Amino acid sequence: MKVNENSLFAFLLRSQWWVSVLIAAAMIGLLRLLMPTIYAVAAAMPFIVISAYVAWKQLREPSGKRVAGTLEWLRGLPWEEFAGEMAKAYGREGYEVQRLGSGPADLELGRSGRKTLVACKRWKATRTGIEPLRELEAARKAREAQECIYVAAGEVTEQARAFAAERNIRLMGGVELAKKVGA
Repeated sequence: MKVNENSLFAFLLRSQWWVSVLIAAAMIGLLRLLMPTIYAVAAAMPFIVISAYVAWKQLREPSGKRVAGTLEWLRGLPWEEFAGEMAKAYGREGYEVQRLGSGPADLELGRSGRKTLVACKRWKATRTGIEPLRELEAARKAREAQECIYVAAGEVTEQARAFAAERNIRLMGGVELAKKVGA
């Protein structure tokens, strides 16, 4: 079941853990005036559960310092080693990984009969425009892949982001990239 993106619970899942705690505390305080404390706590229980879940997720996230360190380490790697790190990361997730020679895509991932192309040659680029994404889209069609992932440690232009969203190309960078390789 998918939660509506604009619902209160979806908002709380995206917020800091303490926001749910404040709502739960306010509910308990107000409802205690109308009913016994045990019922007030029971009514606030969904907010308490959400705060615990969000706190657990946030504790598992790598720190900003750790992400920055991992990204700096990745930028220092030669392309072959970087591609190897990406291949190992996807292998740990259960993908069959095939390294591709040349062309816009560097890795072909397979799992459950689905193909995904990953482009990571230009991960060091300070700024990525639309052209590498066009090349990746053409490679997806040529290799009959269902998905594409473009890896970029630098900035992706707004035009390139719009193109990626329109063509369903997933952009990976920053925290997601650092977590992928083990930050």
